[in-house]
Amino acid sequence: MARAINLARQGLYTTHPNPRVGCLLVREGNVVGEGYHRRTGEPHAERNALAVAGEAARGATAYVTLEPCCHHGRTPPCTEGLIEAGVKRVVAAMRDSNPKVAGRGLEQLRHSGIDVAEGVMQPQAEALNPGYIKRMSRGLPYLRCKMAMSLDGRTAMASGESQWITSPAARADVQRLRARSAAILTGIGTLLADDPSMNVRLSAAELGIDEDLPAPHPVRVVLDPNLDTPSDAKMLGLPGPTLIVCSDEQPMHGAALEAAGAQVAMLPGDRRRLDLPEVLGFLAAQEINEVLLESGATLAGAMLEQGLVDELIIYLAPHLMGQDARGLFHLPGIQRMSERVELGITDLRQVGPDIRITAVPVGSGEDGG
Repeated sequence: MARAINLARQGLYTTHPNPRVGCLLVREGNVVGEGYHRRTGEPHAERNALAVAGEAARGATAYVTLEPCCHHGRTPPCTEGLIEAGVKRVVAAMRDSNPKVAGRGLEQLRHSGIDVAEGVMQPQAEALNPGYIKRMSRGLPYLRCKMAMSLDGRTAMASGESQWITSPAARADVQRLRARSAAILTGIGTLLADDPSMNVRLSAAELGIDEDLPAPHPVRVVLDPNLDTPSDAKMLGLPGPTLIVCSDEQPMHGAALEAAGAQVAMLPGDRRRLDLPEVLGFLAAQEINEVLLESGATLAGAMLEQGLVDELIIYLAPHLMGQDARGLFHLPGIQRMSERVELGITDLRQVGPDIRITAVPVGSGEDGG
């Protein structure tokens, strides 16, 4: 199963909106086939492994990181492929949270006489697909909040100057976070202040993607209640889609932005702020699994305050920026120690001269939120 999980990781940047899945076929102690899901529309991991194994799949055990699908979509059901190939045993790390599958795939295999086991290395398998799991089970994407700060917790000088707090190594690490995300989200304040690109600047080769697969272009999402995005914003001229989300109370249509290449969506809110759960629900409806939030302290604080942040990735740089510099989160109303936002650190590692802290809000669900 560990090998199957490593295979699944090869699809980290390319399977959206499908889950990342790996499969290993073992017969009499020998690996006879292996495969992973490369991208949507192509065969799933099980089908790829069966194609490698050929007749050797008969009587083999299939180790798969996710319950095999049992419905017709862009590709035929993997359960049918396993049954037809004569696989005698299937070991699944976890059930599929997709309501179209959700245990039915395993049951179909059992009904055909295949021995089935599940739950092997389930936490590691779930960690591959937090966005897929959360979208299927709760109708929301998995939201990572990425921040960079100095040792004294500052994100920008009082003037707004923030380039660069962290090292080139940390910034390259952020590019990999962007590449695995289906969408990168920011607010209009950050766009007007920095005119960011919000794109992936690592090549497919640098990401370790197969040469015949395209480099990822996550959707750039700007929360812009009053539709203040300039039509010459840098991101509008870059590869990949840009989605501008404005308030449904906004009288303007956004024709100039659409002419510049943006998509404009109107969602509940007023001309100062949007309904953030509605925004995330809308993104999930667009089959967005993982969202990377790259914003200023106000939007990041609002997301955290409303319980919408699943994970924080904070890069800590070894320098001091002084008391007049800007803080990490805008969290008004906290007056007592008992009101603190508690976090659990899940990973701590050095990236160049910086420290990367991965944390989750205490009390968040175990199903990806």
